[in-house]
Amino acid sequence: MNQTTKPYWPTHIDEARALQAQLREQVIRENQLADVRCVAGVDVGFEDKGRLTRAAVAVLDFPGLRLRDSAISRSPTRFPYVPGYLSFRELPGILAALEQLTTMPELILCDGQGIAHPRRFGIACHLGVLTGLPTIGVAKSRLIGEYTEPAPHKGAWSPLTHKGEIIGAVLRTRDNVSPVYVSIGHRVDLPTAIDYVLRCTTRYRLPETTRQAHSLASG
Repeated sequence: MNQTTKPYWPTHIDEARALQAQLREQVIRENQLADVRCVAGVDVGFEDKGRLTRAAVAVLDFPGLRLRDSAISRSPTRFPYVPGYLSFRELPGILAALEQLTTMPELILCDGQGIAHPRRFGIACHLGVLTGLPTIGVAKSRLIGEYTEPAPHKGAWSPLTHKGEIIGAVLRTRDNVSPVYVSIGHRVDLPTAIDYVLRCTTRYRLPETTRQAHSLASG
């Protein structure tokens, strides 16, 4: 994996906020996906009362969604848990896990936000900018924004808006289940993000990429 930007990991909120403002200018919101043969999910768990970060990446072939490659890294936790600054806590471990892969994905689905974030720079954006890989945020809960509840059938969605801007989609991935919150991470537009989330979701609410990565991260 070739990182396009050398990571800098602040230890204070003010530094982290300033870095988000700087790096968000590098986010590409247009679709630049080529042929996708492998998709990946990333997730993080914590051990030793939060002092140790256990990060996992699961690479699945696409569209078959069979596990192709995986990696786990363990490293000291560098940043406290603060809503809106998840990437500074989780990304060092995720990047270390990505470095171990023998099969690099063309697309990563993140368990978290992309531009559906107060500063338009959630973990999916941060990961995409650092690696240059296309990324999508697929969050289980809303961080910010307003929306109208989508219809109850799979594939129904409604715009997630904040301060007059569409920042994501509230997407039903199964009939009559709670929606997920999809947003642009990097090098993918919103319609494409919605399409890939649906194509990566089978019998469950969450994409198989997220489910497989979570299984690894939680031990």
